Amino acid sequence: MEALNPATPYTPKSTNPNPQSPSPLAASSARLWRPTAQRNLRNQWSKLASLRQEWESASSSGRAYATSLVNSYLSIKYMPSRELGVLSDMPDILKKASQKLLKQQELHRSKLLSSYKDMVSVVTNMVKTSRSMRCFVKGSSNSPLLQFSGYSECNNDPGDGCGIPVFTFWSISCFEKVAEELVHMLILELNLKRLLVVDLLSVSCKVPTANSLHWSEELYPGEFGDLSMCNLLSEETCKPVYPRLHGQKSDKPTIRRNQQPDHDVLQVYLTTWLIEVNIDTHRVDEIFTEVGEEIHCRLS
Repeated sequence: MEALNPATPYTPKSTNPNPQSPSPLAASSARLWRPTAQRNLRNQWSKLASLRQEWESASSSGRAYATSLVNSYLSIKYMPSRELGVLSDMPDILKKASQKLLKQQELHRSKLLSSYKDMVSVVTNMVKTSRSMRCFVKGSSNSPLLQFSGYSECNNDPGDGCGIPVFTFWSISCFEKVAEELVHMLILELNLKRLLVVDLLSVSCKVPTANSLHWSEELYPGEFGDLSMCNLLSEETCKPVYPRLHGQKSDKPTIRRNQQPDHDVLQVYLTTWLIEVNIDTHRVDEIFTEVGEEIHCRLS
């Protein structure tokens, strides 16, 4: 299974509040379904808004740790060629400084990996939330006391109220489509950041390096299970799918590895991390604004 197809901006259209096709839900049942569905949608979109903030925090922390890792690496790499000035007469100053920088480098590696795990957790939770927007009748629809559930107990109940508007205009499927568009951007960006993490964790001044990582390796126990939930694990190879930019096909590229990159390459890595090329920030803001107006709830 390859990565999700490129998502295009989705603009929900008004749903006819009086559909002509017969609805399995009686009018009384629909009146009971709608408030429950409304509460559920408000809860799920509030979760998505909170997860968006968690992503921004984890991404920012990850870049800070990546920057510190890069600075430590470059300091070690270029220290032997530096002019030491008054420190020239101090024995073993280079050796001791390098040892301390190596310890700092290991610490920054650990923190960078931790930030990556946080981002994976955010995206997996966004995937789960985006799939939890339906509201199903619990038990028999003929029961005098209707109850509702987040999962289906009956194959005849799609959980969408048969397409009726939940609030004013949008049906459940409209909310699902914009949620899918939102999550799709985060999934693509997560995969690109994984590429950067693999290379950053592998940088070393030692030859051969002891920190070499490969794209097909798990970066932490259970990572592949998380990536599978995000549709980022190939069913054919059981390896992570290769990253791509929004709108591109996921053809397998040739990944060129350089475990001793120079300053310019590392600067490109950090800049790429910062700008988040797969996330259209304006569109993300637009989605939360549109949804917030529809559900009568401010999402920030």
